[in-house]
Amino acid sequence: MTFDMQPSGLPTVFAITEDEIDLNALLARITLVSTGAAAIFTGMVRGETKRGEERQTEYLEYEAYIPMAEEKMKQVADEIRAQWSAVEGIAIVQRIGKLYPRTPTVLIACTAAHRDTGVFEAARYGIDRLKEIVPIWKKEVSPDGELWIEGEYAPKAGE
Repeated sequence: MTFDMQPSGLPTVFAITEDEIDLNALLARITLVSTGAAAIFTGMVRGETKRGEERQTEYLEYEAYIPMAEEKMKQVADEIRAQWSAVEGIAIVQRIGKLYPRTPTVLIACTAAHRDTGVFEAARYGIDRLKEIVPIWKKEVSPDGELWIEGEYAPKAGE
């Protein structure tokens, strides 16, 4: 897990891990004495998917190219800071490995002094941008077989 203290003294945590996501530990790392709000998004493994064709999921297997994924997570955090100056702490964590239904797979958390400072929007941006640019691959295993779920990201020049 990478912990990056910004020059401004604002904490940033980003990681690819096989370990369970510990929300309390992450919040402790990104909370300052001035923090009064935290917006948290956690993605979970669904046991059934009803979007499009309904299907059952036994488990998901996540893989990542860790050095590049963590570099891109830092980029997401930098983009959040550029757009929402009131954000104090940022945590971006993605699990890899075999994960079963009802298991958290990803966590984005942003903290700020107050809830009306863009902290919700910053967390939403974080998960959307992670899905867009961080190289993480997901294989869905169901009773019907296996399927790699492809994201929409295609690298652009300079990325």
